[in-house]
Amino acid sequence: MNYILFGAQARDHMLPFTFIRPLADIRVGILTIRQKWEAWLQQETSTLTMPYLSEKYPLVKESDNILINSSVLPDEVLLAEIDRLQPNQTLVSGDVLIAHRVKEEDIGNMAQELLDHVEPLHTRCNIRKLSRLWDIVTLNESEIAVDHKMITKGREGQPLPAHARALAPENIFIEAGAKIDMAMINASEGPVYIGEGAHVMDGAMIKGPAGIGSGATVRMGAKIYGGSSVGPQSKVGGEMHSSVIFGYSNKAHEGFLGHSVIGEWCNIGADTNTSNLKINYDKIRLWDYVEQSFIRSDRTFCGTFMGDHSKCGIDTMFNTGTVIGVGAQVFGTGYMRNFIPSFARGSGFDVVAIDKAIEVAKRVYARRNMTFSAMDEKILRHVFDETASFRKDR
Repeated sequence: MNYILFGAQARDHMLPFTFIRPLADIRVGILTIRQKWEAWLQQETSTLTMPYLSEKYPLVKESDNILINSSVLPDEVLLAEIDRLQPNQTLVSGDVLIAHRVKEEDIGNMAQELLDHVEPLHTRCNIRKLSRLWDIVTLNESEIAVDHKMITKGREGQPLPAHARALAPENIFIEAGAKIDMAMINASEGPVYIGEGAHVMDGAMIKGPAGIGSGATVRMGAKIYGGSSVGPQSKVGGEMHSSVIFGYSNKAHEGFLGHSVIGEWCNIGADTNTSNLKINYDKIRLWDYVEQSFIRSDRTFCGTFMGDHSKCGIDTMFNTGTVIGVGAQVFGTGYMRNFIPSFARGSGFDVVAIDKAIEVAKRVYARRNMTFSAMDEKILRHVFDETASFRKDR
């Protein structure tokens, strides 16, 4: 069977993170959604995505295919029900299309009208699904536990060094090549995963559930609270609570990151703080690209959502429920606006020239011995053009 992940139903609500990647490559928990599905399926997947992303994320078609909604997170029951799908049969939960088994020539027809033409199979399980940006934060804590159980099943990790302090060490899994200095890890309220080649430095404190990705660095004295995921090759210091860093990003200094999501290739300036709670404890409003306005969330705690390649200067203050686009360079005094467009610069905002943004991207990739490819450049230029209207009169 050939498996294809799609995300059209939720993709636009998950901007700015889906400007640069398919929805399937959002990180929630220790793993990305794609990594979760591939681990459960024991098979690689391809992606039905936006045309400008399809060169980097090509679609693979076979004679018999199952298309899976990548906004839905996998589990054992769901997998079994997907495996039982007959040709041209659809698995649904209410009005959510979860999976559809199709022939090669029918791929691309994922309209909701499918439900009017086939006999749907209704799932028996309660699905876990991303619908809005804040769902990444809401689901992250439980997804860390789910991922930890799957990753570590039947495996034995590296021993915790004698000089480190731990509570519930049986819930701590350390991959090969990880280095733990004189750190404190408390896994009594949830598991802690330390990825291959990660480095947890002296005085760092990690409280589970938490995931530290491969090659990531938790710097001296860092305070990582439960519900936090640090993606691969990232650096984190200061205080982090119930937040997700996708990967290859730095929050290396003091400052508070709470109930927030940071994309890839971002840099958070020293002493930057995110507000995650309104002074009146009201539900938080957040920018939505579909509505092109602020919508009311169901969350009391909601911080900053920063798109890929964005950066902020030292002492930046982000207001409660801030959405920042791709490639922004944010700096200035006082609280920043709650919506900062892609490639905005300063606090005014001026515009980051696309050629300059590409030049910076090439530099930060090179710092990690990676290459910013021609495909990456095409995607960034497309996003610059697509988001131009948001920078007008702002």
